[in-house]
Amino acid sequence: MNYETIKVERDGPLLTITLNRPDRLNAMPPQMANEIGQVFYDLGETRAVLITGEGKGFCSGADLSARSTGSKGASHEALSNHYNPAINQIMRANVPVICAVNGPAAGVGCSLALAADFTIAGKSAYFLQAFVNIGLVPDGGSTWLLARAIGRARATRMMMLGEKISAEQAEDWGLIYKCVDDAALMEEARALAAKLANGPTVAYSHIKRNIGAALDGALPQVLQVEAEAQAIAGASDDAKEGGQAFLEKRKAEFKGS
Repeated sequence: MNYETIKVERDGPLLTITLNRPDRLNAMPPQMANEIGQVFYDLGETRAVLITGEGKGFCSGADLSARSTGSKGASHEALSNHYNPAINQIMRANVPVICAVNGPAAGVGCSLALAADFTIAGKSAYFLQAFVNIGLVPDGGSTWLLARAIGRARATRMMMLGEKISAEQAEDWGLIYKCVDDAALMEEARALAAKLANGPTVAYSHIKRNIGAALDGALPQVLQVEAEAQAIAGASDDAKEGGQAFLEKRKAEFKGS
């Protein structure tokens, strides 16, 4: 499939999505959200997805030239039909998702970065919720993502004061997985993505679902979800291979099934 706002590359089980509007710091119009969602809608044999941005920025937020902020209906339509479905597709993906943040991650770009299972950022990167500066509220799932990742006080600070949070501060807060030197960003991100792409995909899928259940459910419900997931994972070929490899004292070779 041909895409106009993103680049999609496959390397075996690893799929890389590159936001490709570098002249706008990869500001996201509705079309880009649609294209990202389409990739996640049909992952095929993909076992991990890596997302990054072309040029000097990860994603500077929604493209305001393509999204009217003065119209209640237009803003609601853009979120409901374009941006929110894309974020939801990423978070519900049954494979690990890694974001390599190579510059500003603002607004919905911040949501995109934090929707991943692993977010790695270069030291020059930063995370920003600047909606309040133009009289708007955070969207794209930011309220949910930030409150759960860093707690009420820090989430309130980011959203009400509109402060930039450096990559190093984000790591210290537990907002992201890791902050690395800019020059090492893509090497580290690709290494992690490759490891996950060759891991026990069935187990990864249920770990993601269990974490989601743990964030929203009570302990008895989570215990039941874990038990059901363990039954499915335990019957997978990868679990059989993992057990055999353990007994034979060798590295397991997972196939993703």
